[in-house]
Amino acid sequence: MITTGTFPVDPWCVREPHLALEVLAQTESVFALSNGHIGLRGNLDEGEPHAIPGTYLNSYYESRPLPYAEAGYGYPEDGQTVVDVTNGKLLRLLVDDEPFDVRYGELLQHERTLDLRAGTLSRCADWISPAGKRVRLRSTRLVSFAHRAVAAISYEVEAVDEDVRITVQSELVANEEQPHLTGDPRVAAALDKPLVAVEQDVEQHGALLVHRTRSSELLMAAGMDHVVTAPGRMTEETDARPDWARTTIVCGLAAGEVLRVVKFLAYGWSSVRSVPAVRDQVAAALTSARYSGWEGLLAGQRAYLDDFWDGADVEVDGDPVVQQAVRFGLFHILQAGARAERRAVPAKGLTGPGYDGHAFWDTEGFVLATLTATAPDAAADVLRWRHSTLDLAKERAELLGLRGAAFPWRTIRGQECSAYWPAGTAAFHVNAVIAFAAERYRLMTGDTSFEDDGGLELLVETARLWMSLGHHDARGAWHIDGVTGPDEYTAVVDDNVFTNLMAARNLRAAADACARNPGRARTLGASTEETASWRDAAKAVHIPYDADLGVHPQSESFTRYAEWDFEASKDDYPLLLHVPYFQLYRTQVVKQADLVLAMHWCPEAFDEGQKARNVDYYERRTVRDSSLSACTQSVMCARTGHLELAHDYLHEAALVDLRDLHGNARDGLHMASMAGAWSALVDGFGGMAIEESTLSIDPQLPDGMTRLAFRLHWHGMRVLVEVTGSQVRVELRDGADAVVDLLIAGERVQLSAEEPVVRPWRRRAPLLAQPPQPTGREPDTRE
Repeated sequence: MITTGTFPVDPWCVREPHLALEVLAQTESVFALSNGHIGLRGNLDEGEPHAIPGTYLNSYYESRPLPYAEAGYGYPEDGQTVVDVTNGKLLRLLVDDEPFDVRYGELLQHERTLDLRAGTLSRCADWISPAGKRVRLRSTRLVSFAHRAVAAISYEVEAVDEDVRITVQSELVANEEQPHLTGDPRVAAALDKPLVAVEQDVEQHGALLVHRTRSSELLMAAGMDHVVTAPGRMTEETDARPDWARTTIVCGLAAGEVLRVVKFLAYGWSSVRSVPAVRDQVAAALTSARYSGWEGLLAGQRAYLDDFWDGADVEVDGDPVVQQAVRFGLFHILQAGARAERRAVPAKGLTGPGYDGHAFWDTEGFVLATLTATAPDAAADVLRWRHSTLDLAKERAELLGLRGAAFPWRTIRGQECSAYWPAGTAAFHVNAVIAFAAERYRLMTGDTSFEDDGGLELLVETARLWMSLGHHDARGAWHIDGVTGPDEYTAVVDDNVFTNLMAARNLRAAADACARNPGRARTLGASTEETASWRDAAKAVHIPYDADLGVHPQSESFTRYAEWDFEASKDDYPLLLHVPYFQLYRTQVVKQADLVLAMHWCPEAFDEGQKARNVDYYERRTVRDSSLSACTQSVMCARTGHLELAHDYLHEAALVDLRDLHGNARDGLHMASMAGAWSALVDGFGGMAIEESTLSIDPQLPDGMTRLAFRLHWHGMRVLVEVTGSQVRVELRDGADAVVDLLIAGERVQLSAEEPVVRPWRRRAPLLAQPPQPTGREPDTRE
């Protein structure tokens, strides 16, 4: 368990002042570096000790058969698992003849710092070897945002008290041994030596290895190059074998002298290009990195992040814990998507192997909500990745006997990889969430290029899916039966409210897009009769309502299910590891926000009284066994006046990894929860929403915050929103001739770059008392 003292609170960095081996696995995830293409876990430079060694390339995977006790028609046959590719982080150190290992000798000092503005992981160590030789070690690591294929490490060793011989072994190692796994389904499947050696080259100051996966036959190359600065005589030798390459540097240091090694790394992969093409791409990236030099890479990294923070930063006065956590989350979300360039954003980013490296619906639902507002180009790239898999989604729909496109519940390449139907294929809402993200991107950015490039086709094919899933009853109401909503403890149900509302939104968005693009709509075969049927279904969608209780069942008849005995299960969380799913499916226990999420994303479908009663009802039944829940509960508690409870949930969402609240940060960070923490601040306390096509700000600050300021991009312009205890100030930071229509606390105003708009805001009184939570599932008390 990560304690409050593991990472001291700091607004712009995450610092580990002392090495804590008991949480080494978690810190490997926290200190991971990535640019969306390359991911390096925060393993120690020398490679040992480690918990999970990890070097990842986005969408580079190995195929494996999915096991079934009983197969069924339409079940996916193959899974995909992210591969730990060639490790280039390794820099082994020998002091005289003794290896530097933090478990031996005397470690006088050890500190690691993740700098959120510099984009680097730095390390300082002061160590006395078992033979009494003292050295100081300083290393800094980065994965470049400016150079997509490049990572680099600056590694310095200083002799402290006396002369010493220093040996540095800089390595590339493929097919590292992976740890044994547990029975937790959220943990990745193990792969034994997935890489087959293709080629090895020794270069003047480094080496290059080329490998191919055994089954998926994806080609990858990794290369290293070095610049060595030594005070006196130095030798350098390089050797390579099929699964490793090593550059060995030896020199003598007198007291106070320093050996410096700058290691440049480059990675590339392809499913179609030749061995020479991939090899030469990596060689070129190394040459480019050497040309830029270490200082040039550092400067490029800082410039990239300065630009990002200028349009994305969130300031939280009065709550320094959340201040650190939200910036940590934004940094990792940027790392996950910045240079993905038409690849997925996995649920764990590139920070660990959890969930096999798969992307789920939370990519579009949560992560893209944040990226669209803070790094819109990255969001557009992820949407284009989804569109690139449309043909596979259409094939999947046809296999299921449906029209249109059925996107996978979990995937790397685009094929369905979920072996569990009730919480996989049956969760069709992923398709509506993808459409929702596409429409949100258009509304927020004003950019129609994605709609022109394939977004229209995506909306049309998902609309066709819903029309083949839904049906009109004898009274004309439109229903969707036999699906699973966000709550995976209530599966294969009829008329899940979230699914129905999101499907209706999808249908309306598709019809509107066809109206905007009539020529291309005709090319796609979308006639006026077909789009009219979409509008009819959306208008007639059935939304269950329990008039006796005054709440919405999250699916038909949910409120008549038996109540769950929360007292009896208070020590058995997460329930999915302790209780048969059959028992969960037939009772009123909610894994994660479902109906409550519907109120967040489709607020126009509920009046204020319904929102208040629904929050009250589902707070008492939601156990938050998913990291996706706390952020949504925070937003809706803020919007219904329960500001202190909303603040508690914000802490849970923001600290899910920095405090390892779900006990699985070792397998990688929770991208959606970190994005959800941003949403809890911006959508919840900041009151940001898009009403039709207008940006709306309607803030509510809890007592524990004195000021909230957030930056976002709106139609290509930077906007600053600042909320204090009595007023909200909105500033348009560029767009000299632009005028933006806004809603501020319900008042329609116009904003220009000439002058900010300032308006008062008033705290909303809750309609109901603050609701309790299930026994033992109250949010943790804020620090």
